[in-house]
Amino acid sequence: MARLVRWDPFREFRTMRELTDRMLDRYFEEPLGDWQTSSWGLALDVAEDEDEFVVKASVPGIKPEDLDITVTKNTLTIKGEVRQEEEKEEERYHLRERRYGRFARSITLPTSVDADEIEANYENGVLTLRLPKTEEVKPKRIEVKSGEKLLEGQFEGNGREKK
Repeated sequence: MARLVRWDPFREFRTMRELTDRMLDRYFEEPLGDWQTSSWGLALDVAEDEDEFVVKASVPGIKPEDLDITVTKNTLTIKGEVRQEEEKEEERYHLRERRYGRFARSITLPTSVDADEIEANYENGVLTLRLPKTEEVKPKRIEVKSGEKLLEGQFEGNGREKK
């Protein structure tokens, strides 16, 4: 017995889209090639207090001399490179996820910083930057002085001074 199927003019488009989705899924699941490594991100934590910004970057396995840190106005840029290890012909990889290549990350800070006073410390794969705020953006406490002598008195509940 023959079965009737309703004709759908968009069925072929759905099939093509499903094939394209599967192809792209497979493409992005494969290991990264050399040409893709330049786009990997750099994980950062940025904190602020009254006097400075503290930026921490995870850069495990990167030598401090391979890092390039610059500040222009209120934009911080961290660049670096992870070099690929020499492949040995007798080795056969089952899994290869470690990234290599160049990376860069720029962030814009809400206020300007004193570039001459920036401190950088690298320990256990974590780069810590201390970026002091410039003096003009730090909050300042202004003391109010008066040339008049202050009189002490007691006040009643209605705001009038009691003598």
